Amino acid sequence: MADNTSKKLRTQMMYQVFVRNYSKEGTFRAVMKDLDRIKSLGTDIIWLMPIHPIGQLQRKGNLGSPYAISDFRRVNPEFGTIEDFAELVGTVHDKGMKCIIDVVYNHTSPDSVLAKEHPEWFYHRADGSFGNRVGDWSDIIDLDYSNKELWDYQIETLKMWAEYVDGFRCDVAPMIPIKFWEKAREEVGKVRKDCIWLSESIEPGFIKYLRSCGLTAHSDCEIYRAFDMSYEYDCYNDLVSYLKGSASLKYYADSLNRQEYIYPENYIKLRFLENHDQPRARFYIPDIKKLRNMTAFTFFRKGTALIYNGQEKAVSHLPDLFDKDEVLWDSEENTDLSGFIRNLADIKKKDIFAEGAFEVRAVGESFLTAVYKYGRQKAAGIFSMKAESASVPVDMKDGIYTDLISGKKAEVFRGCIASYGEPIILISDGEADE
Repeated sequence: MADNTSKKLRTQMMYQVFVRNYSKEGTFRAVMKDLDRIKSLGTDIIWLMPIHPIGQLQRKGNLGSPYAISDFRRVNPEFGTIEDFAELVGTVHDKGMKCIIDVVYNHTSPDSVLAKEHPEWFYHRADGSFGNRVGDWSDIIDLDYSNKELWDYQIETLKMWAEYVDGFRCDVAPMIPIKFWEKAREEVGKVRKDCIWLSESIEPGFIKYLRSCGLTAHSDCEIYRAFDMSYEYDCYNDLVSYLKGSASLKYYADSLNRQEYIYPENYIKLRFLENHDQPRARFYIPDIKKLRNMTAFTFFRKGTALIYNGQEKAVSHLPDLFDKDEVLWDSEENTDLSGFIRNLADIKKKDIFAEGAFEVRAVGESFLTAVYKYGRQKAAGIFSMKAESASVPVDMKDGIYTDLISGKKAEVFRGCIASYGEPIILISDGEADE
């Protein structure tokens, strides 16, 4: 386990930026101009999707996937220069935020620097040609981590970038030997002591598929040996199944509760409704009232909350990975959730969300109630998944409380609270308000 993982990460909000599609310019400097707005959302950590040059060979689309990288040690000239990047990161730091970048170490573009200079570091098909082990990833070729010289190169690259940034989001990290990541964490720690390590862990079905092919596919439990945070793909599909009507709300709640006893005590999950690989939350949840409830529950869940650029405007269109496809910041259908998100980010800063024991319960198919307990302190959340009004059982003493989301008084009477379809968060030090 990453024994030095700080539980304070559970009180943080991460903001994901796709530089190409964030703005019309699609540059580091365009992102830099908007840092005050990003900060105002309550952002603690900015995650920049891959900043490196994209390969030309076998590109998907006109501009190619940012995950088909040609050179791990350079920046994409379409985004700007290394000086522009350094200035962006420096400005992020000046504004009191941290910056992490994407690390895509499972593969490269077919025309990458490494493919030309070190072909022996790659997986090869039976006929000796380059290839990849996952069929639909046709624009990349896989690296082979049985070669320890590759380990040295990749770790030196991480140490180089750690001179600039505060951490790394590691693409399909479970497909790379965990011992590599353990060594990388140790070595990078000599350059960046408090480096943040986020793993894009993978779905249970994909883990089973890869293992059936004889390939490396680590579980989340293994990933926590080297990483501070992992994706919540172990339960994300249970949420989607509920939203689609094919699974019960209790099934989703049970999957969240299971995390409390199968992972290390200081486990951190990246909590999200959307990211660059998944449909927009607004696409799944077009009703804004329901979306506010789900957004509030995302922040209330134990872990680091993620907002993908555009989510704060309730954008429904997911930008394309392979072509210029700007975030629709000014679409008529948008609803500005910026202030709502800022409030949730502020609430999440309270210590109980870092230290408390967490439990969630489904009330029928319409409500989730969740509670943190830490000493005498307790935090309770009531979330109306269908934006319905009802009297809902809640694990709080009878009395009058302040709803931290609305700022209004809320009464618990005979163990129940009146919900009018909006999310509610209450915190008690053992007694209700007078």
